[in-house]
Amino acid sequence: MIDAGRSRPTDRGNRNPTMQFKDYYEVLGVPPGADADVIKSAYRRQARKYHPDVSKEKDAEERFKAVNEAYEVLKDAKKRAAYDQLRARGYRPGEEFRPPPNFGHDFDFDGADAGGFSDFFESLFGRMRGGAPGAGAGRRPRAESRARLEIDLERAYAGGVERVSVGGRTLDVRIPAGVQPGQNIRLAGQGNGGGDLLLEIGYRAHPRFRVDGRDVSVVVPVTPWEAALGGAIAVPTLGGEVEIKVPAGSASGKRLRLKGRGLPGTTPGDQYVELAIQVPPASDERAIAFYEDMAKRFKGFDPRR
Repeated sequence: MIDAGRSRPTDRGNRNPTMQFKDYYEVLGVPPGADADVIKSAYRRQARKYHPDVSKEKDAEERFKAVNEAYEVLKDAKKRAAYDQLRARGYRPGEEFRPPPNFGHDFDFDGADAGGFSDFFESLFGRMRGGAPGAGAGRRPRAESRARLEIDLERAYAGGVERVSVGGRTLDVRIPAGVQPGQNIRLAGQGNGGGDLLLEIGYRAHPRFRVDGRDVSVVVPVTPWEAALGGAIAVPTLGGEVEIKVPAGSASGKRLRLKGRGLPGTTPGDQYVELAIQVPPASDERAIAFYEDMAKRFKGFDPRR
């Protein structure tokens, strides 16, 4: 199996991808002028709080990753100095960000393995494993190989290992939960000539769910009486069936939101349930009589008015 630490999601290959800026000081809860001891103490406190093995927080795993990423930068004097120069330009958390083309040029620091870290970290530090631009000019980088990997939506939701065949070889690739279409998973040294292999992620078409970013939607049939009277019904989600309450007086097309039930991420997506009223057929005399009686009882109702 490929070591999970050596496969990581990246952008489409764009040298200057657009993404969201991260404030690593805010993630650790320390002021920008904090010294190394304060940063280390804050990291240990946050890591204990959000460790997935002990934390009961809903987003513990994502928070734990974010804390580790922030500490990876702020504990290193050179990375921190480069990041501080970038932050001094006035970027705010969540603001659209594009890495400067010569970022890190004045800092001779080794890059880090960005496995498990965000695209933001990868764009700034992950690409500098050979040193800052110009530092390793005598080395010739190995060529990258590329392939496409289509996965089921359930795999994108839960993550896990996907077995793939590339170039006559079978590889077990660890898929991170919440991976998005167009992202690449990098397998170090698994490409042609010992270079890296980039697997571009795509989603297979799903028979029930539709995807929009991290949000998921599904159409769920309901009976006329469930729509009219309301009540609890079971609906499918990528994590299994859940029960929701249909409000009385619902019409076809009404959308109900299940917060956080979409694809995982720093901010998880939502699932939207669209109701579709299914009318029982008038297939025998009793059913016909029932509909005739209904027509009389609701004589004044005109759905086209």
